[in-house]
Amino acid sequence: MNESFASVAVMGGGLLGGSLALAMAARGRPDAVRLWARRQETVDQALAMGIPHVTADLAAALRGADLVVLATPVGAMADLAVRMLDAGLSGGTLVTDVGSVKRLPLATVAPVLAARGVRFLGSHPMAGSEQNGIQAASADLFDGAACLLTNDGLTHPEDAVALENFWSGVGCRVSWTTCVEHDELVARISHFPHAVAALCAHVALRRPDDGRFAGGGLRDTTRVASGDAGLWAEILMENREAVTEPLLEMADRLREMLAMLDAGEQERLRLFLADAKSCRDAISRNP
Repeated sequence: MNESFASVAVMGGGLLGGSLALAMAARGRPDAVRLWARRQETVDQALAMGIPHVTADLAAALRGADLVVLATPVGAMADLAVRMLDAGLSGGTLVTDVGSVKRLPLATVAPVLAARGVRFLGSHPMAGSEQNGIQAASADLFDGAACLLTNDGLTHPEDAVALENFWSGVGCRVSWTTCVEHDELVARISHFPHAVAALCAHVALRRPDDGRFAGGGLRDTTRVASGDAGLWAEILMENREAVTEPLLEMADRLREMLAMLDAGEQERLRLFLADAKSCRDAISRNP
């Protein structure tokens, strides 16, 4: 893989943090990455999975790192940034994150780091699962995944190139955007679908025992509703301004469909469904 950074510290032993450590190791750089986890239980699990350099000692994880990846919930990042500085994070280090919103880290994390000469540039690999924790980590999680990088003028051009090469090196397809554009985009393509999956689970499985008759359609539609409720409540609240618009738009679409059914307008309904099919089929045409 590309060696833009000689030493990478990954902060957080969850699905994304653990997968990033495994991905680097699988690409021939096991000694270039150190994984920090808050709990010793997670450290022990990571060691059992073959991640060699994992610790609950924050200072040890950060020592000598020229790239730090924040892989904790977004709401915990500002506090972690302060702790990293107290633990010896050196000026000149580049810090990125894997959070699913970008305006909040820009407002709360970047200023804390900048005051001590540490640079920040946002990342969001669009890779994940309804599964959580280090036990769900996989070395190929990032293979072919889109990764949105955000540069709102806070960092040097050479940092942007190095970070792009880093994510490309673990298998991602990299694109650039701004924090505002990022949050509006993921509100529609990630956060809104999760909210819809939760709503679908509530309605379709009003009687949970009915699930034993479910086929692939219901399972596919509601899969992400199995994600961690606390994590997703935080994400939706953090991006609530952007998520509100597609939710309101969906309410309008639901009223439109109800009107078609009420009026018996089968051809209009067919066109509505055909348009939806065309939108969905575009995903497979544009990997």
